[in-house]
Amino acid sequence: MSDRMKNQAAKNRDAAKVLRNRGKDDAAKQMEDRADELESGRVTDCTDAVSGLISWALRR
Repeated sequence: MSDRMKNQAAKNRDAAKVLRNRGKDDAAKQMEDRADELESGRVTDCTDAVSGLISWALRR
């Protein structure tokens, strides 16, 4: 798991806390589930590949 994914999972957990404090338990649960999914390794980080493709396309 990349650092970007770990950071995003942490941000999702922080956002879930805020949502839960505002009484939005369903939305908080979705954010926590997404954080779990990011931490599980089932999600692929394609940021570098997409960035490389965009750079290549813009050079042409």
